[in-house]
Amino acid sequence: MRHAAGFLFGYGGNPAARVYESIGVDFPLAPAPGWLNLGLWEGPGTEEEAPRAVRRLVERLAGALPTDGTVVDVGNGLGAQDPVISEVARPARLVAINITEAQLRAGRARLAEASAWPVVGDATRLPLAAGSADGVISVEAAFHFRSRRAFFDEAFRVLRPGGVLSISDVPTIRRPRTPGELAAGVGQLRLWGLRPAAAAPPDRIAAQVAAAGFTDVTSELVGDLVIGPALRLTRDRLRRVGGDLPLSQRLAAEVFLRQVELLWRRGIVEYQLLSARRA
Repeated sequence: MRHAAGFLFGYGGNPAARVYESIGVDFPLAPAPGWLNLGLWEGPGTEEEAPRAVRRLVERLAGALPTDGTVVDVGNGLGAQDPVISEVARPARLVAINITEAQLRAGRARLAEASAWPVVGDATRLPLAAGSADGVISVEAAFHFRSRRAFFDEAFRVLRPGGVLSISDVPTIRRPRTPGELAAGVGQLRLWGLRPAAAAPPDRIAAQVAAAGFTDVTSELVGDLVIGPALRLTRDRLRRVGGDLPLSQRLAAEVFLRQVELLWRRGIVEYQLLSARRA
């Protein structure tokens, strides 16, 4: 009900927190329980692969981080990714930053498993000292931040020389050209409480990283391995169990899915893996 009210009337000054306060461990469209990323898939998008796919995406991003240092996970969701980050990067200290205190509480057990320090904070004003981290990771969250560029500036500030930024993001390749595309795009912005500036092409996102001072910026588009299989999983799941959901949830899920399918099929949205280093 909170999410529906926000969609209709606005999410206030902190839209990311308002949206994610309404998403818990029982979120029906999550690829796997407690996971909020879309996954990195080797197959077509089956229930059997889903738990592995969501881990694989985090493993891919965490694999770029320095080991045995201080790692900051910005926008850590429900904490499911933090044990994976801990396993791959083996940080001496892992700091999990989330703008939503409710999500940190919901992920308390997984944060404890990862020996992560939970911190309520804004990605564009990280509550960390300059030069205090060796790696910054953000999984599928940057488009929610108040400003990507401000986040990249903050990541640069908190990283030591040689530190690594590793993120995944959802860029847009082009603007909508038809009324249907526009309706789908605006619907997704409203659903997730996003600002229009969240719709940015991948080359602009990479350029903002470089403008923040990073070097060795690498960018890869992998939508065929992320968005396509995740949509197939969600469509198949709705066919099988949609009738068990409350009517309001089922209708909302169907509208959400149709909009994203259109944006993906028309080549408007993509999925980006990006890493960079502070010289």
